[in-house]
Amino acid sequence: MSVYQQTNKNRVKRHPERGVYDKRTVFQIIDEALICHVAFVLGDQPFVIPTLHARQEESILLHGASSSRLMRHVEAGRELSLAFTLVDGLVLARSAFSHSVNYRSVVLFGRGTKIISADEKSTALERFTERVMPGRWADARPPTAVELKATSVVTIPIELASAKIRQGPPVDEEADLDLPVWAGVVPIRQTVGHPEPDTHLREGTPLPDYIQRYVQNGR
Repeated sequence: MSVYQQTNKNRVKRHPERGVYDKRTVFQIIDEALICHVAFVLGDQPFVIPTLHARQEESILLHGASSSRLMRHVEAGRELSLAFTLVDGLVLARSAFSHSVNYRSVVLFGRGTKIISADEKSTALERFTERVMPGRWADARPPTAVELKATSVVTIPIELASAKIRQGPPVDEEADLDLPVWAGVVPIRQTVGHPEPDTHLREGTPLPDYIQRYVQNGR
């Protein structure tokens, strides 16, 4: 299927016209977001953890310390919810009530499993590294056996998901349109700055071509 089934769990209820359920849109937002927020409950206590992620087809990869409560929660097969958000602009209306934000977001649900195989874990960590900076895995030192043992990697098949998108100008009440107040959108765009070398960088170490391309292309 190219779309996610709509249920009470993933259906967009407020402004349902902004809800999008096709997988292509969902994956595009997930892939553009640099971090996600993972929500889970332990006992009676809810937690939300910001973390790096990577997508492998229709699954999300997460990694962390083997001892972390998030990793233990996932490894136990308990349910998770993940949120991804991209902010595209501030929507300034004539009335304070009608102010908003242009955004693209995804909320998904699933249960994960631990990746046991050392080869599969290494492949997953390569995907994480390449997601942060394409070309980096071949350049950096690979993880040692000790580092691999200290790291848990889990895969979470996306069971249900929905995107919610707001675009466009403010929506003011008809009675407010003649107010002498500026209204419109202030765009927000993420930019890539010039690389800042580490203070311990060996003298003469060149900036890799793949980082130069990343900067020139703005990702």
